[in-house]
Amino acid sequence: MEESGSFDVGVAGSVTMIILTLTVTALMINFYRRFKRLSDRKDK
Repeated sequence: MEESGSFDVGVAGSVTMIILTLTVTALMINFYRRFKRLSDRKDK
């Protein structure tokens, strides 16, 4: 019983880490696009 409980926690932790990584990556891409757009305006 304890093994299945720790297994569930491990799966939940893995899924959480995947979601966090994807979210951070998406935010970084969004920020980079916005920053690039602003720098392009300054050049013009």
